Amino acid sequence: MNLVELVLAQARARPQSPAIIAGKRTLTFAELSDGSARAAALFRGAGLVPGDAVLVFVPMGIDLYILLAGLWRAGLVALVVDPSAGRAHLARSVARMPPKGFVGTGMAQLLRLSVCGLRRIPHAWSTGFPWFCRRWSAIEHQALDERVESLVDDHPALVTFTSGSTGEPKGAVRTHGFLRAQHAAVARSLDHQAGAMDLSTLPIFALANLASGQSVLIPDADVRRPGAIDPGPVLAQIAQRCPRSAVASPAFFERLADGCDAGAGSIAALQAIFTGGAPVFPQLLERLQRLAPQAQVVAVYGSTEAEPIAEIAYRDMDAADLAAQRGGKGLLAGLVVSGIDLAILPDQWGKPRSAMTATELASARLPAGAAGEITVAGDHVLGGYLGGAGDAETKFGVDGRTWHRTGDAGYLDERGRLWLLGRCGARISDARGTLYPFAVETAARTVAGVRRAALVGRDGQRILAFESDTPTAANDLRTALAWAQIDRFVRMPIPLDHRHNAKVDYPALLAALSTRTTDGQ
Repeated sequence: MNLVELVLAQARARPQSPAIIAGKRTLTFAELSDGSARAAALFRGAGLVPGDAVLVFVPMGIDLYILLAGLWRAGLVALVVDPSAGRAHLARSVARMPPKGFVGTGMAQLLRLSVCGLRRIPHAWSTGFPWFCRRWSAIEHQALDERVESLVDDHPALVTFTSGSTGEPKGAVRTHGFLRAQHAAVARSLDHQAGAMDLSTLPIFALANLASGQSVLIPDADVRRPGAIDPGPVLAQIAQRCPRSAVASPAFFERLADGCDAGAGSIAALQAIFTGGAPVFPQLLERLQRLAPQAQVVAVYGSTEAEPIAEIAYRDMDAADLAAQRGGKGLLAGLVVSGIDLAILPDQWGKPRSAMTATELASARLPAGAAGEITVAGDHVLGGYLGGAGDAETKFGVDGRTWHRTGDAGYLDERGRLWLLGRCGARISDARGTLYPFAVETAARTVAGVRRAALVGRDGQRILAFESDTPTAANDLRTALAWAQIDRFVRMPIPLDHRHNAKVDYPALLAALSTRTTDGQ
């Protein structure tokens, strides 16, 4: 079954309902269906055939979802590369899966001048100024081609490239079957309601909204830099449009909370708030619950390869849970969602895991409270990467079924809830024992005045970098974290990932620490 049929079914059920609202422009489900039919006609007219890849450099908005629906109607594959990874990464990615088409903004089309792999793409369309290519707006003059390619479940729908541990691109291949299973999992986890409206900053979650018949309200902000948005226009949208729910990264919600506290608006009318894509610390959940007292405020844990994995509502955290997080027990992620099988295995990150039987897996599972690698399996867990690149380090088989190694460390408590301890590769093992980053970082964030903290090991020392304007923060941290036996406390800006502006970039932090001559406390 072609994934796009889920969206087309909604277009038949509620043709005049808003599908996407972006700024002053509203696209109904019927218009989304017609736009996708015209886009499919454009691609077919250019000679593209099912299985061909089309490179997509279009920001989240109405054009993006018309484009995706049109690609899938025609049986084509959307190829997405993170532009922040650089031109060399882009060149290597398109070499791995050479696209036959390219749809991008006017600025993106200029990349064809400096990335030779893009110059060889035979068909290109621009959503902006048409540098050496055709205009995407040409779809408006296409006749409707309402055919939908009949596809098998394992036909690729979306390939996104990330960098593996070797620096070589890894292509995460999401098939039509995978994305349908992910939609079902997301719809259950986020309580989708047909006819409702969701403020969404995450493209995959917005796609699940459309498949559920929910309207997508796209924030009036640059969602590519969630930690730097101006909250005012977004809060104004919320006041005007009254969305039922909102889904975004922690950095985005921190900016909205800052705006609320500065008197720029309110999120009190939201009935549900879901945040994930990066660590969600209890201080943010408490803050959002205070600002939206009627809302269900939920942290969602997952990854590119498996989203969602677990979830926890702030109201479901009791005093003992909050005390445990302050005391170094890690970050509570909650109960594993339906459709996911999860096993905590002995931590051997960096070494491949051999195939095993179900009996051997059961024997290898660690008991409640024991820390190890988080591994998962399920219909919405990625079965492999393009060409198998990255499979050896992240996949293993159990009686022929593929399991995914998340690279995260954690444990299950006696109630079956998942606790996160941070990346396996960021753990510190020394003569004093093993120390995982989230155990320290979660506790550090509870110290008054500490905005962010990151634990690293360097030259045999345990070092905690932190951000704070409080003069006594270093001494307060030293007292609160005596159990962690930290050797150095360094006040400094902490580098973050480009995508969510919320995950610590540990290699960049280590590089920054190597140039510091003082702790700057």
